Amino acid sequence: MSLPTGAHRRYNPLLDEWVLCSPGRLRRPWQGQVEEMPAENLPSYDPTCYLCPGNTRANGARNPAYTSIFAFDNDFPALVPAAPETTAETDGVLVARTASGLCRVLCFSPRHDLTMALMSPAEIRPVVDAWADEHRLLGARDDVAHVQVFENRGVMMGASNPHPHCQVWATAHVPTHAARRLASQRRHFEAKGSDLLGDCLDREMADGVRIIFANEHWVVLVPFWAVWPFETIVVPRRKVADLPSLSSEERDALADALARLNVRYDNLFRTSFPCSMVWHSRPTDGGEHPYWRIHASYYPPLLRSATVRKFVVGYELAAEPQRDLTPEEAAERLRESPGRHYRLEAVPQ
Repeated sequence: MSLPTGAHRRYNPLLDEWVLCSPGRLRRPWQGQVEEMPAENLPSYDPTCYLCPGNTRANGARNPAYTSIFAFDNDFPALVPAAPETTAETDGVLVARTASGLCRVLCFSPRHDLTMALMSPAEIRPVVDAWADEHRLLGARDDVAHVQVFENRGVMMGASNPHPHCQVWATAHVPTHAARRLASQRRHFEAKGSDLLGDCLDREMADGVRIIFANEHWVVLVPFWAVWPFETIVVPRRKVADLPSLSSEERDALADALARLNVRYDNLFRTSFPCSMVWHSRPTDGGEHPYWRIHASYYPPLLRSATVRKFVVGYELAAEPQRDLTPEEAAERLRESPGRHYRLEAVPQ
């Protein structure tokens, strides 16, 4: 595929939107905001942390002395179940509807000082199983139409606590972006008879320039339509629709892929890489959705260094998403990022 060398737009078929790509703009001088990165020498246990084992949370509940995974209902949920169904509407212009659901917190480890980049595949595998279990149990409820697993890591991404954890929100409605993914994949399936992400994966594997690495079951790449500077997508080789449907071998391979990707992120700027990670599983609204292929997206904000981030302002708020380096450049830098974590470089093999 011969791409334009100057400014051009790229189409995102999953969200049915365009992204403005401006190669070379990253070379412009920077005198803007420089972030202060938090210290990385966290203790393995913090007596003031409300997620550490045995500690008391803000609502007075005490955490068990957990040794692996710990999941619980969020003490300050964004949604509550069985909210009374009401609708407020004015001539179809101003509309509000009740939103209900459940919010869960899932701690990856009892250790306060870990991130996924510092966990081995064997330590990540229970996290994958816990994601699948949460999705299966919540998605089986009659009052849940969609389950969203996501992690916000780092103060730059609004994380309220550095303890390794994620959240799981189960909603009675299918959220906006999931609905757009659903519609796009359905249209492609009806037109082509194949799944959209599977076709994209075939072309990416043939091209190779945006592939970061692959194992037997998963491919990690910078998507052609990426918005964030070092955005990536984790895609299974097999067409599987949700986390509970992953085989044991696929879960092992996923743990391997996540470990390798997170290490590369940290090594890129030699810092604990802030990001949001989200899983896109098919809705649990009762539909079969044979065109859906599960995938995870990583949205890291760092642009130039550990202290300079991308800002979504101005043109992007008014017009459309824009990026300063090509996805191909980002993929090359991530491929070249060392596979051994920089904090462990001095440790003897």
